[in-house]
Amino acid sequence: MRVTVKPRSSKPSSRFPLSLDLAGSQPTVGSLKSAIANKAKVNVHRQRITTSDKKVLDDDDRSLADYGVRDGDSLDFKDLGPQVAWKTVFLTEYFGPLFIHPAFFFGSKLFYRQQFQHSRMQQVALVLVLLHYAKRELETLFVHRFSSATMPILNLFKNSGHYWGLSGVLLAVPLYGPWNGAAKLAGTVQDGNAWLYGWTALWVYAELSNLVTHLNLASLRPKGTKARAIPTGYGFDSVSCANYWFESVAWLAYTGLTLNWAAAFFSAVAIGQMYIWALKKHRRYRKEFGDKYPRGRKAMFPYLA
Repeated sequence: MRVTVKPRSSKPSSRFPLSLDLAGSQPTVGSLKSAIANKAKVNVHRQRITTSDKKVLDDDDRSLADYGVRDGDSLDFKDLGPQVAWKTVFLTEYFGPLFIHPAFFFGSKLFYRQQFQHSRMQQVALVLVLLHYAKRELETLFVHRFSSATMPILNLFKNSGHYWGLSGVLLAVPLYGPWNGAAKLAGTVQDGNAWLYGWTALWVYAELSNLVTHLNLASLRPKGTKARAIPTGYGFDSVSCANYWFESVAWLAYTGLTLNWAAAFFSAVAIGQMYIWALKKHRRYRKEFGDKYPRGRKAMFPYLA
């Protein structure tokens, strides 16, 4: 099969357009990307190739014929720029809160200019946020399956800004200050066992449920593949993105525990972003699986939306 690969950009290029002769009766997307990499010296992870009718060639294992590409066709090429591994991005962004929260908790004299005894609420809040991000780090290393090996390197700074800034500094600064210390909360509802244990129990339930859904999703995609299947089982009978739903419950429990405006703000931002992602995944599931996809499922919030 012979195809022509031309740049989407109108800027002159010394490397494009390319005329490529692909070997085999059914050349794959992967073989096309390798041919472009060999001839134009563009790493396969930086390549975004689309057909004339805007179909993205996003599965390296599928044949070009599966996308309707025929001998003599022209394809559009875009260089996605420098890339970084998904795992690197996740590990970096989650490290921020793991460092920032203990820094403000144990460095109270440095940051708040006074020494004070932390309340039980502050102690519990610190433990929960550290467990949350430690869990995320471990899931990144041992559980998650990524459909793409890399993402644009700018995402490393954007994502880290979200977690280091909002969930790190913005959440930690007002949470661990003397206004939430033992002297201020003594005798209040936030210092009572029922309050601390109740919200912590809800948080533990949500985090464990979130872990179960992540393990479930990982089981649907064999390692090293991009296979997709309809998620079923715990949580997924009600919503398409049960992992997002349970994480939302965890952050709402954290907000209830702390009664902190920064926790409420971060929860609102995080839940809003997850809902946007959930809607996209929900629509993709419906488009990909058609009538096979359960009609009664909502995107993220059970029985609602």
